[in-house]
Amino acid sequence: MQTTLSPEARQLPRAAEAERILRSCVHCGFCNATCPTYQLLGDELDGPRGRIYLIKQVLEGAPATSQAQQHLDRCLTCRNCESTCPSGVDYHNLLDIGRAVVDAAVPRPAGQQLLRHGLRALCANPQLFKALIQGGSRLRPLLPQAVQDKLPRQLPTAKPRPAPRHARRVLLLEGCVQPGLSPNTNAATARVLDRLGISVQPVDAAACCGAVDYHLNAQDTGLQRARRNIDAWWPYLQQGAEAIVQTASGCGAFIKDYQHLLAHDPAYAAKARQVSALARDLVEVLRDEPLEQLGAHSEQRLAFHCPCTLQHAQKLGGAVESLLQRLGFHLTAVPDSHLCCGSAGTYSLTQPALARQLRDDKLRALESGRPDLIVTANIGCQSHLDGAGRTPVRHWIEVLD
Repeated sequence: MQTTLSPEARQLPRAAEAERILRSCVHCGFCNATCPTYQLLGDELDGPRGRIYLIKQVLEGAPATSQAQQHLDRCLTCRNCESTCPSGVDYHNLLDIGRAVVDAAVPRPAGQQLLRHGLRALCANPQLFKALIQGGSRLRPLLPQAVQDKLPRQLPTAKPRPAPRHARRVLLLEGCVQPGLSPNTNAATARVLDRLGISVQPVDAAACCGAVDYHLNAQDTGLQRARRNIDAWWPYLQQGAEAIVQTASGCGAFIKDYQHLLAHDPAYAAKARQVSALARDLVEVLRDEPLEQLGAHSEQRLAFHCPCTLQHAQKLGGAVESLLQRLGFHLTAVPDSHLCCGSAGTYSLTQPALARQLRDDKLRALESGRPDLIVTANIGCQSHLDGAGRTPVRHWIEVLD
């Protein structure tokens, strides 16, 4: 695609990257065939090709508008289009660049600003988030239905974790909302790894991965969180920790992108490359271990929801399914498993109507094989799907545990 950036756009720190991505697009439209929002809305500007053109126009000097902002906001960043694209267009990075330019030029209404600031403040504070979830659960009958739907149906306590005792050690990102919404997930991870001779090394200083800030127009804050995590993990990596494990695929996708996002930071570029290289989704660690010695088994029929951040961002589609089938678990077929459930980080809160439509479509597909339980690999998907009050949804590691 031919493009000529405006003089103003050429001053952007990522101008060369934006131009390279734009020129890689051949306008074929294959991306629209697998774009969830295009399938729902049928509007060219609510598909990847249309959004690329909107960003191109703004970077070439056209005025940014609230309509353009809305079309970019509606993107789930599911990256399904990247899996489909024959030209390898790096869409999600172009979207980040375009959103930042548009948001700098188009002030948001006060209500949107308040929601986004509130989400950033709340999601990045695990203690506050957990306290609000616990308080909300106690007051559930008094709350509006829309709020009740966002609370966990059950709030199990985390079972005990084994103390570190093995020579093999990994680091574990605890996450922001997962300790409040699904407190047993990371504890189950620590127990399963312990049975395989791998200990989880606590790193209290590691906090939010930065994805929530970065995708809510606070990119500098998101990158600063990335730097703090690198500083927190670095001493343990030098002492021989094998990997940085994530049980939420959304966090994992962002940490694996540290190397790209901090590539031009002279103080952190090299460290970011090593951190991204050692970042592992939980399934990447377990699939190489002698899992048969766990003696895991279940009579339950499971439907696996593969999050977009696992299959499209991390290219690990089918990995969890293969692991569970290897251990004898019965998985039901899931039609259109490549499509997004509508969670997409904070999308279910910023675009609730579209998110509900996508959730209902996804649940129909997941429930078509009549599973007893739906399992997934990302806390956002887990909470969003379970909020429908239908088939229970849990993280797959809890079933394996």
